[in-house]
Order: sequence, then structure tokens, then C-alpha cells
Amino acid sequence: MSFGERLKVLREKKGISKTNLANSISLHYSQIGRYERNEATPSADMLKKLANEFNVTTDYLMNGTTNDLANEMINDKSLINQFKRIAILSDENKKVVMALIDAFIFKQETKQKLIS
Repeated sequence: MSFGERLKVLREKKGISKTNLANSISLHYSQIGRYERNEATPSADMLKKLANEFNVTTDYLMNGTTNDLANEMINDKSLINQFKRIAILSDENKKVVMALIDAFIFKQETKQKLIS
């Protein structure tokens, strides 16, 4: 996916128009269209503003890395930080954490089914 495609997907996912996005970063709305059509590339300052607006990194906007895609999909920054901490654990400890998470989710889903 190109920069323009990622930008458009993020904007549409957030449910904002080109005009609203442009206003929030002090830019003319037509420039957002140029970015999305890959007719222009934002300056470093504009790239940073766009990344901040969508709560993603500039690296994700430009390159679409896997790590940053995960960051884009998970909006809770504390969860992202926890997952990063888990990622550096040994494989054995990762399995323990995953088992705990699976058990908790199973318990919550079971509760929901009993309530429904």
C-alpha cells in the first residue's frame, strides 16, 4: 500500500472528511487529495502532524511497517506498551502470558454467554 492509500484508509477509518483533516493540521483540503492520490509528498512537519492526527508513526505512514500497523489497529497506547514488553520476553514466558490472556478472554466470553 502506498502512502496515499494508507492516509486515505486512516482518514476514512476515523470517519473524517478531507476538509476536517486539513483544518485540523492547518492545510488546504485539496492538498489532502493530492497526498491521497500520491501526487504530492508531505513535508516532514506535515508528515508529523498527519501521524499525530491518526496516532500512528511517520514510519507507518511512509513505509507501512508491521509493527506500526499493529499500533494503528490498537488504539490503547498502554496495550501497545504492554505488548512491546511481552515481545522481549523469552519464548517460554510469552507462552505463559498468552495462556493467561486466553484464560481471561475465555472467562469473559463465558460470562457474556451466560448473561445473554
